[in-house]
Amino acid sequence: MDKSYSASYAAAGVDITAGYRAVELMKKHVARTVIPGADVDIGGFGGVFVPAIAGMEEPVLVSGTDGVGTKLKIAMILDKHDTIGIDAVAMCVNDIVCCGAAPLFFLDYIACGKNYPEKIAAIVSGVAEGCVRAGCALIGGETAEHPGMMPDDEYDIAGFSVGMVDRKNMIDKKRIGAGDVIIALPSTGVHSNGFSLVRRVFKLESADAQKPLEALGGRTLLETLLEPTAIYVKPVLELMKKADVRGVAHITGGGFYENIPRALPDGIGAVIDKKTLRIPAIFDMLAREGKVDEHDMFNTYNMGVGMCVVVPETDADAAIASLRANGVDAYAIGKTAVGDDIKIC
Repeated sequence: MDKSYSASYAAAGVDITAGYRAVELMKKHVARTVIPGADVDIGGFGGVFVPAIAGMEEPVLVSGTDGVGTKLKIAMILDKHDTIGIDAVAMCVNDIVCCGAAPLFFLDYIACGKNYPEKIAAIVSGVAEGCVRAGCALIGGETAEHPGMMPDDEYDIAGFSVGMVDRKNMIDKKRIGAGDVIIALPSTGVHSNGFSLVRRVFKLESADAQKPLEALGGRTLLETLLEPTAIYVKPVLELMKKADVRGVAHITGGGFYENIPRALPDGIGAVIDKKTLRIPAIFDMLAREGKVDEHDMFNTYNMGVGMCVVVPETDADAAIASLRANGVDAYAIGKTAVGDDIKIC
């Protein structure tokens, strides 16, 4: 008998050997994320990372932590778990890059009712893919079985990331003035917030939710909603080399009205030209079927804009060109203005 097996613990609903099996299955995914400074081995008590600080005058660590929220319900309905980890990484690293920092590493935490090793490995495969897209290492994590607290088939995932930037290179919103250009980095859809409202509006467990829809480009509603959050780290870091980036806003919960002001100094607001916005069909469906008014839509969802960057008008063309060269179909959506309001008109 395997010495790690505990009959008493198994009778209580926790299978230790399943945890070890999950770790073995996920090792190949973790290996994809190794970058200089990361230790490939997992299973120890702490994740190890040696940052390269040569040439930095004043290294500053920047951290971010988040989860995926009730978007998990979509993954559970479809029984597709290999992309939700991308969302977990995205929600953390997209926040970190708003300071101009490059993410160094990520750790995840998965709580489940029952540890099904193949499912856990699939979740971690998504986490690894997110780390690859962000250019950071997956240096550890934790999986916990919670029998009696969660149904066997359910789980939750959260994580955190740490990045680093030389203080002199941190994005300083105090330099923003009236007349700077706001550039949109398109989203891949709803991303990872507002899903409690999504689930109230749509009957996600109905057969209709799995029918291809012309309005969604032939995709089903569930497929569209499960599309993982875009990760903007690499394009934004490249942009900082080509343009004077004065502000960056990750458009998550709170939509335009909460997140854009976070990237602006006191006394500066924004005027967004609504006609320029490329709003995906899923948001039109949400507004129509849920009878959600325009203000609430822009106050809850990204409306097709996953991130905004603020640059001086003289740098706008170069900034858009840089982002497009790095796979982001960026475009201008407005300008900063004197005041504290976000006007969408």
